[in-house]
Amino acid sequence: MFKTSFHLNSIGAWLSRWLPKRRLLWITHIGSLIPLAWLLWDIYAGNLSVNPIQDITFRTGKPALVLLVLSLACTPLNMIFGWRDVIAARKWLGLYAFGYVAVHLLVFVGVDYGFDWTLLQEAIFEKRYALVGFAAFLILLPLALTSTKGWMRRLGRRWKLLHRWVYLAGILAVVHYIWLVKSDIRQPVAFGVVVVLLLFLRIPAIRKFIARRRNRSGAAIRPAGLSPRVNIQTTGDPLPRQRLIPSPQKIRKEAQAQPQPTER
Repeated sequence: MFKTSFHLNSIGAWLSRWLPKRRLLWITHIGSLIPLAWLLWDIYAGNLSVNPIQDITFRTGKPALVLLVLSLACTPLNMIFGWRDVIAARKWLGLYAFGYVAVHLLVFVGVDYGFDWTLLQEAIFEKRYALVGFAAFLILLPLALTSTKGWMRRLGRRWKLLHRWVYLAGILAVVHYIWLVKSDIRQPVAFGVVVVLLLFLRIPAIRKFIARRRNRSGAAIRPAGLSPRVNIQTTGDPLPRQRLIPSPQKIRKEAQAQPQPTER
């Protein structure tokens, strides 16, 4: 019977090595802009379907949901694997998600309804998917405006409390997607499962359990090249003291460094 050791911290170290902060941010920016660039090209080249407004609406709403879920996944990735560099991408993923939501809403308000506020009021209060989507936008708006370091300093502890509303925005976005597609709801349900799982990982008891597993995993990993530690219990000491066993190379160097006795 083979016993497999799975170290969470080693995965975080591997991710940090292959996706350092600078490279991760470049991937975040380029990957977030690709759907918009592709949409603009299809508009220019006339590659949209016979219902271009619906195409643009879906092709701005879905990237918004994907980026929003990715931003929600950053904190659990750091919590589970110790991948600290991913936290730098969380802000940008959230801002790009809000950008797509803003374009999505602008298409609905300006292109689809021509800024006719009477028709818009009827649509928002009669179509439940529109009401839920507008509520998600209203939640994301203050989060995007307060995403800077200046607002973090001004709000202090209230900043974290405010930005926890992003989970409610994610749930509302999933509900908006489900009510919009109506028939084939497999994709929005899959997004919903991911959002609920990420919300589940934020429960304090679950976070403490993961922290214990990470600490245990980190204690099991010893960096290469370090000598083992030996506990020395001395009389009267309440706690054991630790010292490193010197390596043979160190002993040899210390012996060579000692002055040799001179002949008389």
